[in-house]
Amino acid sequence: MSNGAVAIAGRPILRGIDLSVRSGEFVALMGANGSGKSTLVRALTGLRPLAGGALSLFGTPYDDFHDWQRVGFVPQRGGAASGVPASVWEIVASGRLTHRRLLRPLGRRDRAAIAEALDVVGLAHRARDGVSTLSGGQQQRVLIARALAGEPDLFFLDEPTAGVDLPNQQILADTLETLSERGATIVLVAHELGPMAPLIDRAVVMRDGRIAYDGPPLASAEVATAHLDGHHHHHHEPERHDHAPHVASPIDGAR
Repeated sequence: MSNGAVAIAGRPILRGIDLSVRSGEFVALMGANGSGKSTLVRALTGLRPLAGGALSLFGTPYDDFHDWQRVGFVPQRGGAASGVPASVWEIVASGRLTHRRLLRPLGRRDRAAIAEALDVVGLAHRARDGVSTLSGGQQQRVLIARALAGEPDLFFLDEPTAGVDLPNQQILADTLETLSERGATIVLVAHELGPMAPLIDRAVVMRDGRIAYDGPPLASAEVATAHLDGHHHHHHEPERHDHAPHVASPIDGAR
């Protein structure tokens, strides 16, 4: 994104956003509530239109980008169950819709991707259970599995650990570590990192709708006072991973 701006009902929310994410990078998007983190993720995924600036995905200008199966979005928990009496398997299977023509039945590859996604998040044994019977942390893992079933190269996760107990936070962290090791690019919105902290390559801190810091990972206590101070660089070389430039899908390697 270059000089990105977002306004809601005429009120500026994001201004002057310059941000690029490298293939294979694990970026934490941090900041206080109301700083613009979630709005920025929605802008980066095309869910919130830009009022100014430009957005490219995988090197393609947003208006010309149609390969949405390469992008996975995991929203805040809120609606895994959403009052619909669906099973875990059915929710995860909906993640294959970007790969199928309308009304075409699931094929062997679809079913393999669904099974693999359930296995990665540790919920294969709950596949036929109703989503509403799961804990909040398990429902969040269902949403991750739904995104994973679509075999994206790029994941956006909006505060996946909010309101989730520590054991489930650790399972979420283990899941994201698996995806990262397989070459996925991950942008994680987080108020606090918790068990995710060791996975982060780079921190981007939002403050008042602007990027206040973009550089090496920060401890949670440092986020409130982080500022640019010469550390603003959009092409931070990840130190932790040695990824290929692009992997066709983060779950191909396990097939």
